[in-house]
Amino acid sequence: MKKMVTGLVGALALGAVAAASAADYVENYQEIVKQADWKAMETVTIQMDEFSYDGKLTFESGKAYKIELKNVGEKKHYFTAPEFFKKIATRKAQVNDQAEIKADYFTAIEVLPGGQLDLYFVAHEKGEFPVYCTIDDHRDEGMEEIITVK
Repeated sequence: MKKMVTGLVGALALGAVAAASAADYVENYQEIVKQADWKAMETVTIQMDEFSYDGKLTFESGKAYKIELKNVGEKKHYFTAPEFFKKIATRKAQVNDQAEIKADYFTAIEVLPGGQLDLYFVAHEKGEFPVYCTIDDHRDEGMEEIITVK
C-alpha cells in the first residue's frame, strides 16, 4: 500500500510541472475558486485504459467540478490537456484522502495503473480542447479526445 501511495504522490508531483508561463493561464483563478459553489460541485469520473478515456468530457462554464481520473488499465497514462488547463481555475489535485497539491495550474497529470487522482476546478473559458496521453504510442493508438466547455 505504501508503495502505491508513494507512486501516486510522485505522479501527482510530476503532473504539477508547468511548461507555460503563469500569464497564459486564468489570471483571477483564486477569486473564481473562492466564489465557486463547491456544495453544488459535479463529480465526473474518467476511466483511462489501453487506449482510451471513458467518461463525460463536457463541462459548463462557471460551474465547479471534480474529475476523478481512474487508471483501470495495465499501463500508466497521462491526462495531457495544456490548452484546457489554461482555461480553468484550479483549486487542487488530490490522491484519495492521502495527499493533495495546490497549484496554480497544470499541463499534464499522470496516473499509475490502479491509481486515482481527483482534480478540483471551475470551468472558465468556453471552447474545445484536446486531451491525450503522451506515453509511448498511446496517442497514436487512439488515446485522444476533445474536452468541451460550453
